[in-house]
Amino acid sequence: MKDPIKIAITGAAGQIGYSLLFRIASGAIFGPEQPVDLNLIEIEPGMKALAGVKMELDDCAFPLLNKVVTTCNMDEGFYGANWALLVGSVPRKAGMERGDLLGINGKIFIGQGKSIAANAADDIRVLVVGNPCNTNCWTAMKNASKIPSNRWFAMTRLDENRAKAQLAEKAGVHVNEVSNMTIWGNHSSTQYPDFFNAKIGGKPAPEVIKDEAWVKDTFIPTVQKRGAAVIAARGLSSAASAANAAIETVRTLVTPTKAGDWFSVGVCSDGSYGTPAGTVTSLPIRSNGKDWEVVQGIELNEFAKEKIAASNKELLEEQAEISKLF
Repeated sequence: MKDPIKIAITGAAGQIGYSLLFRIASGAIFGPEQPVDLNLIEIEPGMKALAGVKMELDDCAFPLLNKVVTTCNMDEGFYGANWALLVGSVPRKAGMERGDLLGINGKIFIGQGKSIAANAADDIRVLVVGNPCNTNCWTAMKNASKIPSNRWFAMTRLDENRAKAQLAEKAGVHVNEVSNMTIWGNHSSTQYPDFFNAKIGGKPAPEVIKDEAWVKDTFIPTVQKRGAAVIAARGLSSAASAANAAIETVRTLVTPTKAGDWFSVGVCSDGSYGTPAGTVTSLPIRSNGKDWEVVQGIELNEFAKEKIAASNKELLEEQAEISKLF
């Protein structure tokens, strides 16, 4: 057997965490021959529920699950971790201003960044799922300066999956036929799902769906506001789909990307496509299984440039707000 990969997961007893853990333990990310250790992190009031989650993990008797640690101590939870999935965050509540939400989560992710830097393994990589994930990722990254910036990721795969599903439905094809979907910018209602560079059945999407009004008036707003629509429908935010997207994000980072395709994830920008360097923004990414790169040479029309600029402007505003806490 291989040495286990140690994965630290915050918010482990929450809905996304609960949907995530059993799939990781079954080999959904790293394959059927890679054992894993799970370090499950919760706040003190969540420890009783987390104990129940551990019981269920034990009762599954997963062959690949080597060890489970449950803790409310961040330093213990991140100790020796090869991957950290930062799922837990404070959700926006009624009457709460965006600045309030940023401030509360900013303090949390400052602490997590420092703890990861002090305790994680030398090869640590971090995926932030908890919203606002781009800015939470940037905050933790800025407080863990010894960890290279190319090891920090913010999840926009859920938005990519939502966009692919919408295009597949409109085109009357299976979702597997949709590729090269880019989510640009922030994981928020300003994000830009790039219809014009997507492909359906190997053809440019505009050749398959010749309805630009639908793209601008239905497709883009549907993807941007899908999270709110899920909350309105089920009374709770996306959980299983978010967990699935987290798994797919890590898997695509550790697996070579199919030739000619790419995927979306928030990374520390190098300035590609005019995005603000140093900002954690969603870009088209390709991986060789070990390292990743921004896909270059994608043509953007003026409509796209305007949407991407607006989303990155929002990210800069959020950074400025959080920087007051440093």
